[in-house]
Amino acid sequence: MNLGEKLFELRKTKNLTQDEVAEKLNVTRQTVSKWETNQSTPDFDKILPLCELYDISTDELLKGKKQEENNYNNEEKNNYENMTKNQIKQKTAEVVCSSVLIFIVAIAYAGIGTDVMKWNPVIVGCTFLIIIGFGVTRIVKHYMSIPKFEKTKEEEKQDKIVKQIDDIIGGIGTVIYFIVSFSTMAWHITWIIFIIIGIVKEIVKLIFMLKGDEENEENEE
Repeated sequence: MNLGEKLFELRKTKNLTQDEVAEKLNVTRQTVSKWETNQSTPDFDKILPLCELYDISTDELLKGKKQEENNYNNEEKNNYENMTKNQIKQKTAEVVCSSVLIFIVAIAYAGIGTDVMKWNPVIVGCTFLIIIGFGVTRIVKHYMSIPKFEKTKEEEKQDKIVKQIDDIIGGIGTVIYFIVSFSTMAWHITWIIFIIIGIVKEIVKLIFMLKGDEENEENEE
C-alpha cells in the first residue's frame, strides 16, 4: 500500500471528508486529494499533524510498521485457530516440555556457575533470570494464543483435579521452602524452590493432558 492509498484508508476509517481534513490541516481540499492520489506528498510540516489527526505514529504512516506487526500477530493467531484440539494439545506438550528443559538448564547453570565455576554471582543471576524469563514467555504466549474450546464434562472434571493437585503442590512447596530456608539460612538461593514448584505443576498438567488423550483414543476404538 503506497502513501496515498494509506492516507485514503485512514481518512475513511476516521469517517472524515477531504474538506474536513483540509480544514483541520489548514490546506485546500485539492491538496488532500492530490495526497491521496499520489500526485503529491505532504510537506514535512504536515506529517505530524496528519499523524495526530489519524492517531498513528510517523513510523506507522511512513513505514507501515504497525501494520506489519499486526499481520504477523494475526497470522500466528490464525495458525492456532486453524488447529484442532488434539493438535493444540500436541503443541502444548512441545512448549511445556521444552520450557521445562529450559528451566532445568537455568537451575543447573546457576548452581554450576556460582558453586563450581565461581563466576560473578551478579552475572550468573542476571543470565539465570533471562533464561527463566524466556521459558516463562514461551508458556504464557502459547496459552494466550490458544482459542477457547467448549470443554467436555470429562475435561472440566480433569481441570478441577489438576487445580486441586496444583494447590497441594503449592502448599507443600511453600512449607519446604521455609523449612529449608530457616534450616540453612541460604535465603539467597532457596527461592529456586518456587521455580521447581512451577516446573512440577507444568509436568502434572502435561501428564493429565496426555492421559486424557489416551482415554479419548481408547473410547474411540
